[in-house]
Amino acid sequence: MTIHSIRKICCIGAGYVGGPTMAVIADRCPEIQVQVVDLNESRIAAWNDPDFSKLPVYEPGLDVVVSRARGRNLHFSTEVDAAIADADMVFISVNTPTKTKGLGAGQASDLRWVEACARQVAQCAQGHTIVVEKSTLPVRTAVAIKTILEAAHPQVADASSSTSFSVLSNPEFLAEGTAIDDLESPDRVLIGGADQEAIEALAAVYGHWVPGEKILRTNLWSSELSKLTANAFLAQRISSINSVAALCEVTGADVREVAKAIGTDSRIGSKFLQAGPGFGGSCFQKDILNLVYLSHHFGLPEVADYWQSVVSLNTWQQHRISRLVVQKLFGTVTGKRVTLLGFAFKADTNDTREAPAIRIARDLLEEGAQLAIYDPKVESEQIARDLNLPASSAPAAQAGPTRAALSGEGTWWPSNSVDEAVSGSDAVLILTEWNQFRELDWTTLASLMRQPAWVFDARAVVDPARVAEAGLMLWRVGDGDA
Repeated sequence: MTIHSIRKICCIGAGYVGGPTMAVIADRCPEIQVQVVDLNESRIAAWNDPDFSKLPVYEPGLDVVVSRARGRNLHFSTEVDAAIADADMVFISVNTPTKTKGLGAGQASDLRWVEACARQVAQCAQGHTIVVEKSTLPVRTAVAIKTILEAAHPQVADASSSTSFSVLSNPEFLAEGTAIDDLESPDRVLIGGADQEAIEALAAVYGHWVPGEKILRTNLWSSELSKLTANAFLAQRISSINSVAALCEVTGADVREVAKAIGTDSRIGSKFLQAGPGFGGSCFQKDILNLVYLSHHFGLPEVADYWQSVVSLNTWQQHRISRLVVQKLFGTVTGKRVTLLGFAFKADTNDTREAPAIRIARDLLEEGAQLAIYDPKVESEQIARDLNLPASSAPAAQAGPTRAALSGEGTWWPSNSVDEAVSGSDAVLILTEWNQFRELDWTTLASLMRQPAWVFDARAVVDPARVAEAGLMLWRVGDGDA
C-alpha cells in the first residue's frame, strides 16, 4: 500500500459525526468512493431521501454538501459487511454513551458498539485495511481494537499476509451548528498512530483541502487524550462563567460586562464565555466523566475531583434556573403554564442529547407545571423520549388549570409556533439561543399571556427594554439588576 492508495472509504455509523464528516470528505475528494453504513434502516432511508430537508441530522449547509456528492461518490447503505470488505479505510463512528450500569457506571464510556464494530471489521475486511477511530474514546481504546483485529488474523505482523490492519485515532472537533464550517475549515486535524504510512494515507485524504500545517501527527494515546481534554477545557469555561453569573446576580454586576472585560485579555480570549443554562450535547459531560473515571483508575483522586466539580456545577446551574422559576412565580408552578422556547442543546441543531432543557423541564414537571414546548427543529417524539413522558393534548389557551393540574400532575405538549406556545402562559423560559427568539414582539406576546407574567431568559438573547415596555417582568442570566 502507498499513501496514494485510498480509493474506497467505509464509515460505520451514520449519525451526527459520521454523516457530515463523510459528506465533506466525499465532496472534497471526488475520486474516493465513500460508503456510510448503519444498521438503522430508517436513518439510512432519511439520508437517501430525495428531499434534502429531511436528512436525519440538521446542520446549516449539510444539505448542500450532500446534494453535491450523494449518488456520485457518497452512498448510504445498510450493507455493512460488503462495505467493509470493499474498503481501504474504515472509520468507526458509533455512539459511545456513558455506562448506566456495571463497572464504571455513570462515568466510563460504554464501548460495546465500538467492540462490535472492531469484530465486524476483523471478520469482513480484505487485504490491508486502515481502521480509524472517529468516535470519542477513552485513552488506550486503540489497544482493545488492535487486539481484536490481531486475534482474528494472527498473521497481521506478516506484511505479505492477505489480511492486515493499521489502527489510527482521528478524533473529531466539531461544534454542532457549525459542523460543516468546522469540517471545511478546521483549526486542526489530529491523526494519532504508530504506522507512519497509514498516518500519511489519512493525511493525504485531508490534504485535498486542509493546509498541511494544520494536520497534526501524534502517537495514539496523545490523540485519544487530546479529544477528551479539549472538550473538558471548553466545558470548564462554561461552568466557570456560569458560576460568575450567579455571583453577578447577587452583587449587582453584569456577567456580560465581566465576560467582555476578561475576554479582552489575550491569555483568556472571548470564546465560551457566554453564561447560560449550562453545557449539553453528546460530548462534554461524557468526556469529562471519562476523565474522572480514568483519573480514579490511575490513582489520581484529586484530578478526578477537579473534573467532577465541572459537571456538578453544570447540573447545579440547571437546577438553579428551575428553582428560580418556581420562586418568582410566588413559590409554586403547580397548575401554571410555563412556555419553554427551545429544547435543542444549542441553536442550529436538532440534537437534544444532554440538553439543559431536559433537566429543567423535568424539575418543573415534578413541581406540577404545565409545559408548552416549542423548538423549530426538535420533533415532539424526541421530546417525549427525553422526558420519558408522552405529550398531552394542548388545553384551550384561556382555560384555567384543570383539577388534575391543580393536584400536582405535571404535563407537557408541543406547540407549532411561539404565539401558540405562549398563549395563556404565566411565564416564558428561553433555553435555546435560536435567532428567531432574539426578535420576538414582546408587546404582542404579553397580550397573550396571563398576568402578571415573567420572561426567564437563560440565554441572554432578549432586549430587556422591549420586555419592560411590554409590561413583563424579566430575569436574565447573570444580570445583577434582575
